[in-house]
Amino acid sequence: MDVKCSQLLPSVSTVLADPRHPLSDDTCLEKLLDWFKSLINAGSSLLLLQENPCLTELILAVLREEEPNPTILSFVLRLTGIFAASESSFQHLQQREVVFGAFGEAGPLSSALWEDMSIRSGWVQGVHSMLQHFSAFQFLCNSGSLDVIFTLQGDRSLFIASGANRLLACVLIFSVQSEPSRLLSSKDCDWPACARMIVARVEESLKSHSAVRVKHSLKLLTTLFEHNQDAWTEILWSRIAETVESLLREESVQAGHSLVDLFLSMARSSAFSCPECSLWKLVTLALKNIILTQSGPLALGLLKLEACPQAIQMQGLNILLQPMGCVFRAASHSLESPGFLAGPSPGAASVESLLSSRASCISLLCQTLAHLEEIQHLASLPVEFPQQPLLHSVVIMLQFCAGLAIPVSSLGATISKTLIGCFRVQRAALSLLGALSLWATSVCDEAMEQIFDVLLVYLKSPDTSPTVLKKAFQATLRWLLSTLEPSGSATDFQRHKPFLREMLPVLQKRICSPSWEVRDSAVEYLTQVMKHLRGQEWFWQELLPSEVLPLAEGLLDDPESYVRASAVEALGQFSLIAGTGLKRPGWDSNRSNKAANVGTRLLEILSTDSEGFPRRAVIGVFIDWLREGHPDVLADPEQFVSRVIQAVNRDLDWEVKVTSLELANVFVAQTFGRFGVTECPYAADSSSASQPAHRLELLQAFCRVKLFEFLFGALRDCDRPVALRACEILLTVKSKICKDSCLEERRLELDNAAQLKEETLRGEASLCDLTLLIDNSAKTISQDPKCLILFLETMDLEGLQRSLDRSSDHLEKSPQSLLEDILSAAGNAEDNEADCY
Repeated sequence: MDVKCSQLLPSVSTVLADPRHPLSDDTCLEKLLDWFKSLINAGSSLLLLQENPCLTELILAVLREEEPNPTILSFVLRLTGIFAASESSFQHLQQREVVFGAFGEAGPLSSALWEDMSIRSGWVQGVHSMLQHFSAFQFLCNSGSLDVIFTLQGDRSLFIASGANRLLACVLIFSVQSEPSRLLSSKDCDWPACARMIVARVEESLKSHSAVRVKHSLKLLTTLFEHNQDAWTEILWSRIAETVESLLREESVQAGHSLVDLFLSMARSSAFSCPECSLWKLVTLALKNIILTQSGPLALGLLKLEACPQAIQMQGLNILLQPMGCVFRAASHSLESPGFLAGPSPGAASVESLLSSRASCISLLCQTLAHLEEIQHLASLPVEFPQQPLLHSVVIMLQFCAGLAIPVSSLGATISKTLIGCFRVQRAALSLLGALSLWATSVCDEAMEQIFDVLLVYLKSPDTSPTVLKKAFQATLRWLLSTLEPSGSATDFQRHKPFLREMLPVLQKRICSPSWEVRDSAVEYLTQVMKHLRGQEWFWQELLPSEVLPLAEGLLDDPESYVRASAVEALGQFSLIAGTGLKRPGWDSNRSNKAANVGTRLLEILSTDSEGFPRRAVIGVFIDWLREGHPDVLADPEQFVSRVIQAVNRDLDWEVKVTSLELANVFVAQTFGRFGVTECPYAADSSSASQPAHRLELLQAFCRVKLFEFLFGALRDCDRPVALRACEILLTVKSKICKDSCLEERRLELDNAAQLKEETLRGEASLCDLTLLIDNSAKTISQDPKCLILFLETMDLEGLQRSLDRSSDHLEKSPQSLLEDILSAAGNAEDNEADCY
């Protein structure tokens, strides 16, 4: 702790202990705790207490108050726990009866203060922090605190209840580890006294038939197995496994969600990874007896575990597929379909019961669809996945939602009524359908036709909600891309021609939709299609003669900024593709002129659009053009970059400026590449660019663009990310330009640069000093390459970068500032108490 903070701390302690000075901002207490934690981590907590006795006095003063401020008391409890985490500090505080006054019977837990939630929370957090050594553990065992912690398991505050669970798990772990020489067994007499008591309470609760108590014990066990994987946990499990099994065999399983959490935490533990472990027997029983809405998450978790036996994973997969089988059978007379649809599964009756109720049907199907989508992204499924039947079921479900499927049973009729127009199921089913495109190569032509037919239904329907339509566009794109052959042959064209011919009028209609979300989704889809199918002859044969592109261009004037931004990206992508050699049937000179004029229009948007989104999109397009070689850029890259820089030079949107700096960075890298400058700053540079004459020639190219004027201006920007990015680019230029510089004999006399160098060598130049000197010098040197080299050599850009990397409020966040703020707030409170009469 520095001297100034040591001088302020006694006054701050006095203010915090004085009930006449309530704090208006509780966050300062959190910052104080963080500061004390950092001090303790860096040194001795005992020494900190001895050198600052005001801290102990603060704790005692608050604990002795009859009606303390609950916020301050909670802070003091947590502060005590932080200091008492060290055994030497614990003994020091014990001598003053601080620990007993905070966490024992003499503390708040035996008073009316305990009703305040913040105090109970502070007590739990304080005790948890303190439990780092055997003395603290003994104190908890001897003070009756364990009963308090057990009671807090059922606290009405979930935050406190969760903290109590974690605390109990830590006490149990500490109890067992405090006597490591003792050989633990399932016999009660072999366990340490505290552990024996906790385990007995857990067993009693599990047998109590009280849903609340069972849930608390299961949560405690879950926390324990998550945080400890030692061998003794397997011995503990052997004691309670039979009791847990009895819970699963009850007619109506209690606390199903808690049992799922327990089994998954155990399955991830190395202590239970053996295939012969009794855990897997109970997992199998849970998958069979827990209701489907609860067993679904368990099945999903098991499919992600490599250690899970394959037979159990297959059982879990069947659990996830059961609702899909019911949906299929609801619209099919055949029960002989391959895969999981071969017939009703053992749990089909319970699944059908859930699907018969509207609320449970929608909830179950949405959960199932989400789980099945998630497992598509696993690197490899441990069991064979029936993708064909699942695809068929998803299509049928989407048909039910659109009112197209014909039910063949009473259950089917119920499902049909439930799903018609249900956007939640539509959205989830379309999302899964898109994920199933991974299996496209094995899908037959008939099934593929059904997939595209149902997608067209949603894309065409006026009743499709904007969020569902977005999912339909995404699924369509994924299936379209996944079914194309790499060659882009005529076979592709013939296969997709009917779909594309129907799709383009839909796209035209959606671009003209009165809903801006729909217009936005349509143009986003167009952009992605052009990007991914830019080399596909058949695609352009259909797109170019249509009115899609002119309609998309019209959206550059859309009243909604999001739509304008999407239109910018679409037209930018089209212009890039058109300019890099696209000559297709239907491509006429009129369209060529329009493609060529896109750059002018985008520059106009960059200069005049009142919203930030379209302007950011323009810069993103220009970066792509620069990287990929758009003809407008290749013709004269310096003029192109210069025009963009001039357009954004006075932009007030910091994201536009940061993105434009990325454009400048790409230009810098490309210019270095043209001059043969190596990318690696540590590599030996034998190119001609390393010679002073060529280095000046390279700088002249930057000066023609007015690059340094732009970078120096950004370096002075009030938005820190802008200044930092400009500094990083200047550092890159400096590392390439200024190494092996041979201009000592021709140094210019720059007063500001000399002053800057002198100050930076002394380490006295602040961020403000640097930017001020840059401001004074930039205009005179940014167009003179020789001056630039000297200026870059002289500037302490590395120090400036370190300053910019620090948060803008680092001074305000300092401990000294924090203590001064607390004192200032207390002083203002006194002023406000003055008698206005």
